[in-house]
Amino acid sequence: MVLPKGPTVSVNQARFLRLISGETRGLWPAALRGMLTVASCGYGCATSIRNTLYDYRLLPIHTATVPVISVGTLTTGGTGKTPVVALLCQQLLLLGRHPGIISRGYRAAADGSNDEKKVLELLVPGVSHAQHPDRRLAAQQLLSSSIPPDVLVMDDGLQHRRMHRQLDLVLLDATCPFGHDRLLPRGLLRESLRGLRRAQAVLITRSSLVSPPALLQIRERILQIAPQLSNRILQLDFQPCSLRRTDGATAPLQTARQQPVYLMSGIGNPAAFRSTCESLGLEIRGSSWFPDHHHFSSEDLQTTRQAADAAGAELILTTLKDLVKIPPDETRFLALDIAATFPDPAHEEFLLQLLRTVA
Repeated sequence: MVLPKGPTVSVNQARFLRLISGETRGLWPAALRGMLTVASCGYGCATSIRNTLYDYRLLPIHTATVPVISVGTLTTGGTGKTPVVALLCQQLLLLGRHPGIISRGYRAAADGSNDEKKVLELLVPGVSHAQHPDRRLAAQQLLSSSIPPDVLVMDDGLQHRRMHRQLDLVLLDATCPFGHDRLLPRGLLRESLRGLRRAQAVLITRSSLVSPPALLQIRERILQIAPQLSNRILQLDFQPCSLRRTDGATAPLQTARQQPVYLMSGIGNPAAFRSTCESLGLEIRGSSWFPDHHHFSSEDLQTTRQAADAAGAELILTTLKDLVKIPPDETRFLALDIAATFPDPAHEEFLLQLLRTVA
């Protein structure tokens, strides 16, 4: 059987992840890892030089006229930045502020917006959002509007150092917090773990998907690198709350529990999506994984429907980031709506206190 283009690419991504994690054994994989290590040395030198230039203010850092809160990560792949950005905007609104969002706009569609922007329009309607590779220009666009925001939330901003920020929040995915301890392309790290020292707080996302001893190990590792983060390490979960249809209507989670489901997604961490579905006790008959930020073609959707039919599943479950790129008449596709929640209420209160100090 010939696999469609999207899943074929995703299969290659899965193989790559098994390669860099060391799961794939043998002489040839070891040689490939050696070549990737050489490449990561060059990448590491470049990022180190760049960070040093910013540390010593030898590269320009632009300051906005309003406070900036950055949400970022040290690794590639999905850590849950989008629901955290939505959570911060909701908290800022509760504090009486008027937030705006600035982001890069990676893999934007023809209308100029990408999946993350479309999701945020659903989660925090009415919050202005500008996208540009240079976040400074995105900020200028919002601040020059007729109703400018009084605080900016910068999505994926940790490495975008040309923009000054009052608060740096770093997200670590509990299922792969340190990117296999290697820089790109040998691992998943965008920069050295020393980047944690620039953070004012760390949020460990998907904390419920790992054991308490594993969480303790993550915390100890963070404090080895950045001791100043003691009492500033927060745990965050993404809890399913409902289903969402392509026409925007919602449905109860029980709808997915009453029948076999087939999973489809094009996100950075599909394994975490599957784990979340398994935690709900769903009967999963199969899955199709596409590359992160994938734009689904009619052929992609048709092939997925056929795969679901062959697996005996009528319902095709996906994520909200995927659903916003699926036509409204594709009624078999439903998204799992999730909400960012704190297992410990004290962690949520601490984050609110941080927001009050900068906004």
